[in-house]
Amino acid sequence: MACKVNYSFTGASIAPDVKTVSIQYFSSYAPLAKPTYSQNFTEALRDIFVSQTNLSFVSKGGDLQIEGAITSYNAAPIAIQGTDANGLNRAAQNRLSVTVKVKFVNNKDEKQNFETTFTRFADFPTTSALAAEEDRLLKEINTQLVQDIFNKAVINW
Repeated sequence: MACKVNYSFTGASIAPDVKTVSIQYFSSYAPLAKPTYSQNFTEALRDIFVSQTNLSFVSKGGDLQIEGAITSYNAAPIAIQGTDANGLNRAAQNRLSVTVKVKFVNNKDEKQNFETTFTRFADFPTTSALAAEEDRLLKEINTQLVQDIFNKAVINW
């Protein structure tokens, strides 16, 4: 018996019997995360599946099910440019990193199930405060994270 797969313009390969996706709210267990980040991340993940596939979003029990949590949210210096008058290292760049843990269940093909973490980051100059750059950085990080999750879930090259 041959296996039939539908391909979309995004490269997604989804079996024809897969019709729905459910994506649960990603809670944040990262103490430094922006309070609105969980909601923004969850919405971005839902948006990519609805906009780039023919799947219908359902609140629970989808043919494809995604759940997880934001496990790390950290800003740290990455590029040391020298030392200050006190002999302390001075950073030239800072990096905001976000890690999410994802559990993916394909109820039609359990071989595609996975549980893994994804980490992405964006850099910003030390001359800028994190609060001033955070929304822009998170938009960039979200784009990368949701694309990574989407690719692992439905791009089966």
